[in-house]
This record gives sequence, structure tokens and C-alpha cells, in this order.
Amino acid sequence: MTPPPPAAPPLPEPDSRARINLEWLLRLRWGLLLGQTLVIGVAAFGLELALPVPVLAALLGLEALTNVSVRAWLSRGLRVTDGTIGKLMLWDTLVLTGLLALSGGTHNPFTTLYLVNVALGTVLLPARWMWGLLGFTLMAFGSLFVLQDVELPAGLSRPDHAELMRLHLNGMWVAFAVAAGFIVYFVQRVTRALGAREQELAQARALHARREKVASLATLAAGAAHELSTPLSTIAVVAKEVERALATAGTSESVREDLRLIRQQVDRCRDVLVQMSADAGQTTGEPFHPVPLGRLVEDMLAELPGRERVDVELPGEARAWHVHGPPRALARVLRGLVKNALQASQASRPVALRVRARGDGALLEVQDAGMGMPADVLSRAGEPFFTTKPPGEGMGLGLFLARTLVEQLGGSLELRSAPGQGTTASLALPVTEPRAAPERAS
Repeated sequence: MTPPPPAAPPLPEPDSRARINLEWLLRLRWGLLLGQTLVIGVAAFGLELALPVPVLAALLGLEALTNVSVRAWLSRGLRVTDGTIGKLMLWDTLVLTGLLALSGGTHNPFTTLYLVNVALGTVLLPARWMWGLLGFTLMAFGSLFVLQDVELPAGLSRPDHAELMRLHLNGMWVAFAVAAGFIVYFVQRVTRALGAREQELAQARALHARREKVASLATLAAGAAHELSTPLSTIAVVAKEVERALATAGTSESVREDLRLIRQQVDRCRDVLVQMSADAGQTTGEPFHPVPLGRLVEDMLAELPGRERVDVELPGEARAWHVHGPPRALARVLRGLVKNALQASQASRPVALRVRARGDGALLEVQDAGMGMPADVLSRAGEPFFTTKPPGEGMGLGLFLARTLVEQLGGSLELRSAPGQGTTASLALPVTEPRAAPERAS
């Protein structure tokens, strides 16, 4: 009986999109904080406007403290929702209102920053939160008309009307540039990050679909082998009996040759079913163990016909690297790649197997001396039941199952080929170096 396939890995968490949005919002808030500090400094000390600098500095410090707190909250891995972002943007609107109310109110040209918040909310928030943010922003902007007539406590003062008009006229272009720049930067970066996330999701779905195909194939192969074994055995037995009866009766040799052909084809059908069942089911039922890379290559060569034609390049330090996976299935994957290379090359030409380090893993390259593959064939290589081999030499499942297993282990399988230049199969696998044995105290 074929063992049940392993459960497919869960798809990425649904809050990842909100987490990406919050990450970029925090970066933007630091940029806005820096810009607000710069503008207040220029207005207070460069243009010598009468501004309540200590109170404005306290508000900016409160905004910085909020950023630090949210970053610490994110580092704890807590769940991020649209409500988290919405509440943070409502707080930003409230702080901005305080800054504007103390630095000119409606005459301050940086009231355009309200538009930045609304534009970002349109990108980041669902409709319910977006309309709530818009309503709160309109009320906050409207409150500036009321607050500009409220007298400030002793020790605090606002710029006079002439200073406010000068500030407004001189700052209109700067305010527009700041608002537009932050909107373009944020929207572009968020769109790029979400595009990368969508690509990861597409790859996860493709991997999940391939694993489902493997599970279906294992079930189909096991069922076919079970259901067809009895009728195929019956056909073989009856054909043998008929052949004996015809031999006793003195029937012509050509008729008996046809019966022997029937028996051969029945045996071939049984072999195909057994092989297909083994290919589909062995990987799913075998436990995972750390396997030294040197042993993996040795196991591959042990059962490989024509291994004398394989030139192995395996550095000494790479022999002890460990690959965590099903040992027999990994050996079969590598053996299948080398066997394909041997079949594609002439009998007098060798096949190269090179092992080298790549990043934190190992790269195993199998290069043949064959005729290569055109682009249309290369694009379909690895599809289930697609093969360029003659009938009886392959079922088109080797590359498909190999890629599925390797990707399950966190690696990849890539084919490079061109007509007349042979084919190179690159197998990338994550590896770990063996831990040194602890020294015994003398």
C-alpha cells in the first residue's frame, strides 16, 4: 500500500500584506518626522518666526516615540491588521493637527500633508477605515479654523498676520513638493513590495499544485497496480498454457512467437506499473535523515549502469556536507539526472558530475555531451508524462518528481540547454556542515 503523501505546507499568513504596509508606513513616518523637524527649525531660527518651539518639539518627540513603540511591537511578531494601520494614521492626523494649530493654522502651507495621509489611506486601508479616516481628517482640518482664534496660554505666541502670509506664500511650493514626493515614494515602494509578495504567493501555489499532482499520481499508480495485477497475471498464465498446447499440437513457430510476444508485453506492463508506483510513492513514504553528500554520490553510482563513464568532481570538504531529506529518494533523483545524461550522450563520451558550494548550499551540476534541446522542448521539460525518449525508455516522470522533491527540501532544479551544446542540469540543495565532536577533558 502506498504511504499517504506529506501534508502540503501552509500558504503565507494573511496578515503579511498588512505587515508590509505597516513596515513602509513606519519608514515614511520617519521621513515625515525629519522633514517636519527641518521645516520648524528653518521657520523658527532661519526666518525668525515666533513659534512655540518647545511645544512643537514635544509633539515631534511624541511622534518619534510612537514610531519606536510600533517598531518594538512589530519585532515581537504580533499580528498586524488593517485596524492597526488605521489607528496609527488617525493618530498621525491628530499630531499633525496639533503641529499646524501651533504654527499658523489654516495659513500654514503644510496643511497639504493632510492630503498625504488621505492618499496613503486610500492605498493601505479598506473602504470602512478609509471613509472613517477621511471624515476624521476633514474634522481635523476644520478645527484649525476654530483653533486659530483661541488664545494660547501665557508664554506661547503665534506669528502675526504678515508673518503668516509670508510663510504661506514662501512655503506653498515646498509643501507641494514634500507632499507629492512622499506620496510617489511610498506608493511606488509599496507597489514593488506587494508585487514581490504576489510572486512568492504564485510560486507557493505552483509548488502546492505540483505536490497535489504527486499525491494524485501515487494514488493512481497504486490503484492501477493493484487492480491490473490480477488480470495481467491471468493473461500471462493463459498465454503460457496456450503456448504449451500449441507446441504439443505442432502449431507453427510464428504463432508461438506471437504468444511469447504477448507474454513479454504483459511483463512490460507489470514492470511499468511497479516502476510508476515506486516513483510516485517512495519519496512520500520515506523518512527524512541528514545524508552526507559523499555518501549520496556513492549511493547514486552504486546502482548506475555505465558509471565508469561518469567523471565525478567532488571536493574533499564537500563530502561531509549534510543534506536533510529522504536518502533513497535523493539518490534516485541524482541517479535519474546522471542516467538521462548518459542516455543523451554517445557511448564513447563521458558525463561530468561537478559539486561545488553556492551560498549556504551545494550545487550539483550534471553535464552531458548530447545534442541539446531546442527552446520549445526545454520549456516543457519537467512536465508530467512529457519525454523525448523512445518508447519503453521513460515515462516522463523523472524530472517532474525530482523537481517536486528538491523544492520540498528548499532547493531548486534548473535545466540549461541549446541545440548542439548539450544539456546541464543544476541541482541546488541546502546543506549543513557536520558539527565537530566535543573534545574530551584530559
